[in-house]
Amino acid sequence: MSEDERSSILLLDGGMGSELERRGVDISLPLWSARALIDAPDAVRDVHLDYLRAGATAILTNTFRTHRRSLAKEGLGDQAEALTQTAVEIALGSREASGVDAMILGSVAPLEDCYRPDEAPDGEVCRREHEELIRTLIAGGVDLIWLETMCSAVESSAAVDAARECAPEKWGISFCLSATEPGQLLDGTPIEALAHDLADAQFVGINCVAAHLLAQHVRHVRTVFGASMRIAAYGNVGYADEDGGWVSTDAVAPSRFADYAMAWVDAGASMIGGCCGTSPATIAAMRERLKLLSQT
Repeated sequence: MSEDERSSILLLDGGMGSELERRGVDISLPLWSARALIDAPDAVRDVHLDYLRAGATAILTNTFRTHRRSLAKEGLGDQAEALTQTAVEIALGSREASGVDAMILGSVAPLEDCYRPDEAPDGEVCRREHEELIRTLIAGGVDLIWLETMCSAVESSAAVDAARECAPEKWGISFCLSATEPGQLLDGTPIEALAHDLADAQFVGINCVAAHLLAQHVRHVRTVFGASMRIAAYGNVGYADEDGGWVSTDAVAPSRFADYAMAWVDAGASMIGGCCGTSPATIAAMRERLKLLSQT
């Protein structure tokens, strides 16, 4: 891989919620990592900084659960805009403090459970609620709207409509896909069915899938979208428990995760990072592998 090719790979950060939990921060549901914006904002800043120091060239805002709907489950719905703004400000401040010229990506998650597409609201509700969050992210100054962990075709299309309206040419989408069927959303929809609607996306990705399964999805997405589409890949380490929380494990060491990430690059990904269960050590290992790759 040439220096130019290596430098074009965007190294994303790793998991936020699971890393906060490692540091003793309460991320209990339903708020997940959004709880830290109230209880431990300095910890959120420290996580961002550690990922940037590890080599990340892009960080996602801690807005995975700052939709009004999510916050309303604990009576905090009226704080949705303020907490989203806080998350963006923390990310921007972390970038400035680090001195790293990193992209700030506005995270937009499913309105309900990432693994339960049957719980997604209808399309009009999804569009309206995603638009509210996206407008706040754009007003706050994010560089790109990052729709992530999408598992329902209906919600994905609604979120894309909202992003296209609020942030034309400044959005992309990443899906949570089947563990057994390459390119299939968790609701059973093949990604091919969404290809036309995603033609103007800045990237199409796969996330919160076990690291060793991602390469097959990247190859499939590359086949569907062709060489011109940027592909993102960021896998997880661990598993979701029965209550929807995350159980981090040491099943995949950072060096092994980096091996998997290089397989994603070989398959066609040019935006790589970590999802739940990964850490700054994971990102540092990926950075080192990219350096080695550029020398071959």
